[in-house]
Amino acid sequence: MLDLTNKKIALLMGGPGSERKVSLKTAESVAEALRSKGANVIEIDVSGPDFDVPADTFIAMNLIHGTFGEDGQIQAILEQRGIRYTGAGVESSRVAFDKVLSKERFIAAGVPTPRSQNYLTDGSQPLEIRLPLVVKPPREGSSVGVHICHQQAEFDAAIEDAKKFGKDTLIEDYVAGKELTVGILGDQVFPIIHIEPAEGFYDINNKYPWMSGTGKTLYHCPAELSPEVTKAVQDAALKAFRSCGTEVYGRVDVMLRDSDQAPFVLEINTIPGMTSSSLLPKAAKAVGIEFPDLCARIIELSLEARP
Repeated sequence: MLDLTNKKIALLMGGPGSERKVSLKTAESVAEALRSKGANVIEIDVSGPDFDVPADTFIAMNLIHGTFGEDGQIQAILEQRGIRYTGAGVESSRVAFDKVLSKERFIAAGVPTPRSQNYLTDGSQPLEIRLPLVVKPPREGSSVGVHICHQQAEFDAAIEDAKKFGKDTLIEDYVAGKELTVGILGDQVFPIIHIEPAEGFYDINNKYPWMSGTGKTLYHCPAELSPEVTKAVQDAALKAFRSCGTEVYGRVDVMLRDSDQAPFVLEINTIPGMTSSSLLPKAAKAVGIEFPDLCARIIELSLEARP
């Protein structure tokens, strides 16, 4: 394991996007973990491209979820400045963050994924996907702006909401089943987590009850699945991860259809949450990797990916 004693590590946190509060919470947890490893942690609140990283920084740990942090923008800035950073690179971040682009990679690689349509929010094209369906912004995270629609009125409201995020939105077939997620660290595929919200689906309220005060979710790790289904889900997740060229670590969200136990990959999170309630740390702990060691391993793999 990489020795982080006295290494200056810059935590890039916050960001200008809708997941700012989650990023700050992630950074709080990571700072504590790295300090327990003896690292000299510098916390940098990033609101845009004008941020400063100390010249003697060993590595910048990118903890900005969603816009600017996960879409390749901050990665490009760091590379231009010659600053080493954690996680996926410029192009793989851009592809994985964009649900339309990543969907194209999934299909090309034979990854099972729900049928979808890139739909203009002005309604100027025919709708090819039938109800029930899912409406989601192509370039947001933490289920921001996601709507499950069973009726036309719900769809109309979802499209109106989607206009806040851009001129297009992604519409997918609704898959009725279990919500699963699979953490990946290098070539290691972690145990599957079954996500069971007390009500509704795994939206931002159920993901971060500390933020909303209303959500509640049960997590089952490892998920109670047969060996055959477990392998199918993990194989699909790893194939999706690799299809986008994703480096270092990430989390792949999967729906497991009730009717036939078939997995359908939804998306890749290249900077998954690292808070006390986050899923990657839960999965890592299930295989004996404690949180400080997980953070150190992410740094180690990032340095190997970009020496």
